[in-house]
Amino acid sequence: MAAAGDGSRVVRHELPAPRWPTAAEAAASKLFSPVGLGPITATSRTWVPAMVPWRASDEGFVTDNVLDWYGCFAAGRPGVLVVEATGIRDIPSGPLLRVSHDRFLPGLRRLVETVRERSGGQTRLLLQIIDFLAIRRRPEKDKFFARFLNLTDQHRQQVATRFGAAAAADDASVRAQLAACDDDTLRDLLTPREFRDYAFGYREEVGDLHLPQIRELPKVLPGLFAAAAARAEAAGFDGVELHYAHAYTMASFLSATNHRDDGYGGSLPARQRLPLEVFAAVRERVGSGFCVGARFLGDEVIAGGSRIEHACAHGVAFAQAGFDFLSISKGGKFDDAKQPHVGEAAYPYTGPSGHECMPTVRSDERGPFGRNIPLAAAVRRAVRGAGCDTPVVAAGGICDFAQAEAILQAGDADVIAAARQSLADPDWWQKMRSGHGAEVRRCKFTNYCEGLDQKHKEVTCQLWDRDFAAADADAVPRSRDGKRRLLPPPWRSG
Repeated sequence: MAAAGDGSRVVRHELPAPRWPTAAEAAASKLFSPVGLGPITATSRTWVPAMVPWRASDEGFVTDNVLDWYGCFAAGRPGVLVVEATGIRDIPSGPLLRVSHDRFLPGLRRLVETVRERSGGQTRLLLQIIDFLAIRRRPEKDKFFARFLNLTDQHRQQVATRFGAAAAADDASVRAQLAACDDDTLRDLLTPREFRDYAFGYREEVGDLHLPQIRELPKVLPGLFAAAAARAEAAGFDGVELHYAHAYTMASFLSATNHRDDGYGGSLPARQRLPLEVFAAVRERVGSGFCVGARFLGDEVIAGGSRIEHACAHGVAFAQAGFDFLSISKGGKFDDAKQPHVGEAAYPYTGPSGHECMPTVRSDERGPFGRNIPLAAAVRRAVRGAGCDTPVVAAGGICDFAQAEAILQAGDADVIAAARQSLADPDWWQKMRSGHGAEVRRCKFTNYCEGLDQKHKEVTCQLWDRDFAAADADAVPRSRDGKRRLLPPPWRSG
């Protein structure tokens, strides 16, 4: 991952000195006060955002390890816990949860019951639902030119002109000649899209209107999202978070890079059209007591991409449409991802936009702590200026009580989300609330966890294995390679 998102001088930052509250201070704080999210109320403004732990079965079912994972977060009693990005299409997608068919409901109900029990009924549970387009691994060079390149007359003419008629005698000769070229030559002979497919692996884009499945997305997605939300409601979830962020389908419709000419791209209202239609379909399908919000980007951090002014416009449109909350993220795009190794797929958190999504302690002068809060603050100001009181969720390098409370008191956000710190210590909310903040296991912000996610390994925290004296060290479930514990050491105050 890039060390500094804008190419400036890399600075190694130390963790800020924390200030933890007494139990009385926590009880009087805004952080631990209730907040309304449309038809539901969370007991506090503490939020564990969606993280993919790679613990589902290969068929997308809830497993015991999934239950253990969410159970440990629920025990910390956050106001809201968001379950990982869960697929809405009934297609193979590896060990990612799915809500694309009724056969997944029994497992999802067990998940809801687990969170209710482990949190003592104090945690609201949302399911993040997502659509993503096809992406393939980077191919071997010979295989790409032999099998995957759609050979055209332009290729044949260019090869004949540059290498002679014999090199273009037939299609097999053209393919062999292209495979023998170095990358600099291939950049001249291939279109930019063809070179990307060769160098990074093929992936669909929302602008690929020549593909029937892409052209039909506006007709298909509202129904898929609505059906998924209805299943989430049937399973007992309190609501859904529509995944409109990062490198995935809905974010791509919102993006300034979306130039579809069918009424679903180009202008700002056209880019917002499908996200609003999806929300309307979901809202119509679920009950009035079911919460429906969205996570979207405050800044894409890519060339030609959306910036904060676009995010503010999206936020106002969503608030006016009736979204129950707006959760703000940043970056995490395929457009600037690092080139993957042959046989691996591109990962959208490896380039500058990925760094901005999950900044580490190796950053620029601004540092990683609260780095993205100004985006949430700007969206909130725009939403309030439009006369809406939709809650805004802020995230990004939040790791202690004073920092979180200051964000809320300043009116920069209504809810505080913390992924990496919650992973380092799922009990940290409860430790703060009970006056045991000094016992918090603090995230180092090195993105050890993100590195595991990139390799599709079970996500854990490097700090979990440092507590070698944990009483459960021998009994706790281990990763598939046996090297890492899949659950944090239990908290026993005192």
